[in-house]
Amino acid sequence: RHLCAASLSVNKMAARVLSVRGLQLALGCGARRYHLSIVCRRAKVSMSRFEPNEYIDYKTLQKNLDIIRKRLNKPLTLSEKIVYSHLDDPVNQEIGRGKTYLRLRPDRVAMQDATAQMAMLQFISSGLPRVAVPSTIHCDHLIEAQIGGEKDLARAKEMNEEVYDFLATAAAKYGVGFWKPGSGIIHQIVLENYAYPGVLLIGTDSHTPNGGGLGGVCIGVGGADAVDVMAGIPWELKCPKVIGVKLTGHLSGWTSAKDVILKVAGILTVKGGTGAIVEYHGPGVESISCTGMGTICNMGAEIGATTSVFPYNSRMKAYMDKTGRKDIAAVADEFQDLLVPDEGCEYDQLIEINLTELKPHINGPFTPDLAHPVSEVGAVAEKNDWPLDIRVGLIGSCTNSSYEDMGRAAAVAQQALDHGLKCKSQFTVTPGSEQIRATIERDGYAKTLRDFGGIVLANACGPCIGQWDRQDVKKGEKNTIVTSYNRNFTGRNDANPATHAFVTSPEIVTAFAIAGTLKFDPERDSLTGSDGKSFKLNPPNADELPSKGFDPGEDTYQHPPENTQGISVVVNPKSNRLQLLEPFDKWNKQDLEDMRVLIKVKGKCTTDHISAAGPWLKFRGHLDNISNNLLIGAVNIENGKVNEVKNLITNQFGPVPETARAYKKEGINWVVIGDENYGEGSSREHAALEPRHLGGRAIIVKSFARIHETNLKKQGLLPLTFDNPADYDKVRPDDKVTITGLKEFTPGKPLSCILKHKDGSQETIVLNHSFNEGQIQWFQAGSALNRMKEVQK
Repeated sequence: RHLCAASLSVNKMAARVLSVRGLQLALGCGARRYHLSIVCRRAKVSMSRFEPNEYIDYKTLQKNLDIIRKRLNKPLTLSEKIVYSHLDDPVNQEIGRGKTYLRLRPDRVAMQDATAQMAMLQFISSGLPRVAVPSTIHCDHLIEAQIGGEKDLARAKEMNEEVYDFLATAAAKYGVGFWKPGSGIIHQIVLENYAYPGVLLIGTDSHTPNGGGLGGVCIGVGGADAVDVMAGIPWELKCPKVIGVKLTGHLSGWTSAKDVILKVAGILTVKGGTGAIVEYHGPGVESISCTGMGTICNMGAEIGATTSVFPYNSRMKAYMDKTGRKDIAAVADEFQDLLVPDEGCEYDQLIEINLTELKPHINGPFTPDLAHPVSEVGAVAEKNDWPLDIRVGLIGSCTNSSYEDMGRAAAVAQQALDHGLKCKSQFTVTPGSEQIRATIERDGYAKTLRDFGGIVLANACGPCIGQWDRQDVKKGEKNTIVTSYNRNFTGRNDANPATHAFVTSPEIVTAFAIAGTLKFDPERDSLTGSDGKSFKLNPPNADELPSKGFDPGEDTYQHPPENTQGISVVVNPKSNRLQLLEPFDKWNKQDLEDMRVLIKVKGKCTTDHISAAGPWLKFRGHLDNISNNLLIGAVNIENGKVNEVKNLITNQFGPVPETARAYKKEGINWVVIGDENYGEGSSREHAALEPRHLGGRAIIVKSFARIHETNLKKQGLLPLTFDNPADYDKVRPDDKVTITGLKEFTPGKPLSCILKHKDGSQETIVLNHSFNEGQIQWFQAGSALNRMKEVQK
């Protein structure tokens, strides 16, 4: 009778789209495999509307996963399911969390314009005719915020015409989709068009994990990694550990999705997620919107995580329905087993957060993991002598620029307007995409924010990455800004090291902009309206998705043509913006002897310190010119100053890049000595290309951030770590450094380092590395690109 009833139940369901949950209810959990392998007969579904002939292949992923299940014989996390189902060789791949290197086949590549220049220059150098996987370029980084959206965009198009033309023609030549300037921020465009549950996507930007909000494993990489994937070569990733974050309760009131990651950053710190995927799960997930999940995954970059991901759920389905991807949502429903964690799966670390108890947070200054409840930040600021007055409030960025974000900010702003108030602080708004801009214009949010006193900037990164022509403070002037961005390192937003930048949610930024001070808690404190009466702000309420649907706005996409004959990509040899790459020299099969210490870095050294953004972005396609910013933000332990090191040839102090060039001219190799989590932050591979170009051979530190360590390997440098972190103190700035053991360079075998001190004494220390066999071949060939060419011959 039980089987017969189940059969009748299935027959009754036949007229509907079958789902995993539906069949489980009908046939019991044992039906799961049967449903996926036999019942599914859906037609092919395209990966995006821009690529009608590229299909989502859940069946192959499920087949691969079935192989892995038999091998591992244990419940799997969602991260493991997505990553392992993309293995190049699921039968023979050795799998060990945090130990082995996986060879993977990503589904697609996304590149922003600043990093795409070097990625495409490297792809051109490879000699290949066309990219092997769907790939896109997004013009979002080169637009400087100055006056307002339209004028800033026009100015950027004029200033960057040479670069945009190069990217557009290179994209057309090699089969890459091209999103023109004004389209929006890469991660918002990816979420709207390209991310989907179960996708494995790599992007040349550290905030690529934003796509985890739609159930994909989306990982930030350097350009050389992107070239591997575009060339059809399996991509290597150290098998990530998995940190579970169990969410219970539900979001309400002033608490938002941003507060989840601000809280997690405070728990894990800027390096606590290194080498791991952060996987959110639990009943609280359903109270977070899809774009809110994207916010949480986006800022996971600030804890060093490989990426972050959420399980497929109804909020993702609703988002895909509104963004024209009902067909993808329908097929995801059928393969839901692939897109959620197994019951009983184990995490390497587990964090639990009750969303009902979570309070609004604000993190900073100078680091994104210094977490404070909003109710306490004013007192903490007074105690630490941080400026209380808020000079500018900035909302938007790739982290918080969704329709819901703009709606919640507008809801707060409207309350101020209703009481005759406008923002006390300056206030800027960055829409995440042309679609968001057009929709908030249609629905009145943009007008509300302008009436409030805000300036709507271009659909671009803008101040979040230092593209901000700020005029209201002088460099060195102490001040506070509050943003809804993701990163707040020293000088990042405005190149002013005295700016105290805090990150929080868009609605809290808006509330702070009304009050004009950090000593304000919208849950507790009152404001005074223009009529002299006191009032409190109500918690913001706004639609998650537009009831009228999204307005796509202006069409800003360039399809790659089928026929690329006649398309030529020209780089003017006299250009100061673009420069064709010359191969780096091969290893000479000798140990590295008597190298100089270019700089011994004191404390935090992010990729912003190593290769600054802001005004330097214009040189991202010209390696020699951008190398003039090498390590100009790093603090020299010898004198406590930035961009001032001793040239050991002349014994005179001078800028870091100038000193490196002097050593290179004289044939002197050099090293950098660093502290913990060296290279955290952006994925920019220029922070690896520049030291290699100027004669660097090794970077020796206490620990590395994941992306930067890989980027250094790709360019033929030696990223090495002290076996004993205390050995950092043994290195003197005027030492000569010799690294031995390179002739027997093998995985897992440490190298030796001889420190020859100026007084004639010397010490030997042990240096560790994480190279595998293939990566050692990169070093020996001079770079990963050199090795690729060797293999092609």
